[in-house]
Amino acid sequence: MGLPAYKNVYSTLKQEIRDGEYKIGQLLPPEHMLEARFGISRTTVRRALELLSREGYVDSQQGRGTMVLDFSTVQRLNMLTSISETLKNKGFEVSTKSMHIDRIKAGVKIADALKIKEDEFVVRIQRVQCSQGQPIAIMTNYLIEDIAPGIEQYTGTFASLYDFLENKYNVVLTNAIENLSACVADFSESHLLEVPIGSALLVSKRITYSHNKPVEYAILKILGDKYEYSIHMEGRP
Repeated sequence: MGLPAYKNVYSTLKQEIRDGEYKIGQLLPPEHMLEARFGISRTTVRRALELLSREGYVDSQQGRGTMVLDFSTVQRLNMLTSISETLKNKGFEVSTKSMHIDRIKAGVKIADALKIKEDEFVVRIQRVQCSQGQPIAIMTNYLIEDIAPGIEQYTGTFASLYDFLENKYNVVLTNAIENLSACVADFSESHLLEVPIGSALLVSKRITYSHNKPVEYAILKILGDKYEYSIHMEGRP
């Protein structure tokens, strides 16, 4: 059984936008032209455009048409910012779909990243972060226990962890080391992010420091087609 007509139109237009056939700020063809191109009804065209709009690819306004939006979020790697801060700075509405904070004993990898003893307690924060109401990232942050005492009571009250640590606990974040890789969404990840199993994910593993002392180890899994990093390079070795 094939895809419904509106999903076929949605997928085609989405790929054309991502391939640069329609530039950011450009208007898509009018609805009557899309009707003729795909051999579908006006209602079907509008369902496809609504789906693109919900995912942040276009903005449809009566009397103006459907404009292509800056659908990708770029985080510059020469600045210590979080995904939430990057999204907010680009004008996106940021929210948290769910959050859980608890204390766990550090395993080998966490202890090594934070320079603590194995089985020492750390604070674990698990979240699904959303942009424009759509899930974009699964985040797991491990904090040195004494930098944010009582943070469990603030479960669900903040979107940006860095901003919260700075303003609530006066934590000074100075630098970070980040490693990037790729993976595909498994069953649990596809469910949390509302994407098909096997969808491309960008994996970020970051150790964040306060005056050369590691205070956070984070593992983030981000939708690969909704987020990108920008690296500033200067000079030759």
